[in-house]
Amino acid sequence: MELRNLRAFVEVVRQGGFSQAAKKVFATQSTVSKAVKQLEDELGLRLLDRVGHKITQTAAGEIVFRRAQMMLTERDDLIHELDELRGLQRGVLRIGLPPIGSSVLFAPLFASYRRRYPGIEISLVEYGSRRLEEMLLAGEIELAASLLPVSEAFEWQDVSREPIMALLPDEHPCASGTQALDLTEIADTPFILFEAGFALNRVILEACTQLGIEPSIVTRSGQIDFIVELVAAGMGVAFLPRMIAEQRQHVGVCMRELADSELHWHMALLWRRGGYLSHAARAWLELAREEC
Repeated sequence: MELRNLRAFVEVVRQGGFSQAAKKVFATQSTVSKAVKQLEDELGLRLLDRVGHKITQTAAGEIVFRRAQMMLTERDDLIHELDELRGLQRGVLRIGLPPIGSSVLFAPLFASYRRRYPGIEISLVEYGSRRLEEMLLAGEIELAASLLPVSEAFEWQDVSREPIMALLPDEHPCASGTQALDLTEIADTPFILFEAGFALNRVILEACTQLGIEPSIVTRSGQIDFIVELVAAGMGVAFLPRMIAEQRQHVGVCMRELADSELHWHMALLWRRGGYLSHAARAWLELAREEC
């Protein structure tokens, strides 16, 4: 069983088609199609069901996809571990960061890391926490920043813990208070949330569930500045960790800290439990312990 055939199959599933997978593995579409056919012939099972342009996995395909990801990850771990014999004079740090908070928490770390290890290339991807966790499990990145709690599939190192602020239009009845704000006080106000996949949404919505609140979600966005502008326009209430909210002071927007002591923004660095961590990744974690 050739790893290149497994990789081609995995990318067809991930990308949702042969042409997209071909771009990912830097091959032609026919080469990818042939690789998947060879894998099916070798296994004696149909792995993909093709209906028009739509591709779905068969039951056998689901098993092969799951196992193939593990095999490819182990292969990558092997290559990375051997590369590390050369130490930190060269290498790649593969890390994923979310859009919220990274500029404040991690930009200084990037500068420090670069000064200390100039030969290490930093390969950065930026997505919401859900996607980053998927990439960690698939072995596409070594480290990711995400909000706690996370599943037992990950180990983690603490970075920062911040209270969450409610951003309210100035004319809102709760805007003028000085005490910490209960979620129940703004339960009838429309919520402005981030796009699906952002872990801050999960924190807010789980707190609402515990309180028996069913919020009305007026809109979602992936842009912090746009969300603040929507609040200023009176569309509803939004939520940000304090360190980010304080950087987004805006005329027409009042900020109130949420009262629930369990409702917080707890950022950590994650890695796959039991997975190999390169020296480059370990050096990043050590630097984060020093500076965060």
